Amino acid sequence: MTEDKSITVTRTIDAPSAEVFDVLSLPGRHVELDGSGFVRSVDHGDRITATGQVFTMNMTGDHMGGDYQTDNHVTGYDANRLLAWRTAPAGTEPPGWQWVWELEAQGPDSTEVRLTYDWAQVTDKALLEKISFPLVTEDQLEDTLNNLAAAVVPS
Repeated sequence: MTEDKSITVTRTIDAPSAEVFDVLSLPGRHVELDGSGFVRSVDHGDRITATGQVFTMNMTGDHMGGDYQTDNHVTGYDANRLLAWRTAPAGTEPPGWQWVWELEAQGPDSTEVRLTYDWAQVTDKALLEKISFPLVTEDQLEDTLNNLAAAVVPS
């Protein structure tokens, strides 16, 4: 029997996919979306417009002994449909976990959003001994989708 090495949550958000993507593609908005409580602020990161970009986040968590930074390497980009990145401790290469956001328009004013947290490619034994995956729970991912829904609701 193999253990699951990813968690996927889905929610339909009452907003056009372009509006949802607009929020997701701006790293400065990620602190308000984060349901885990790890994300504190963006250190640097322009709007995501292509694969190959890197944005850096200020984070906090007991699993890393307090405050730390992550570099997020964009690996998937399709405007209004897909954003994906691999996360790494700042200044290092990604050790194998990734975040994948998939958007599917359900009409002009509704979008199905699928968020996957995947750590299947983490193979470093020392890292696996230090960090117990998953660091983010399914409930925290659901909270992230709820936060996203609130962030795209027109004021």
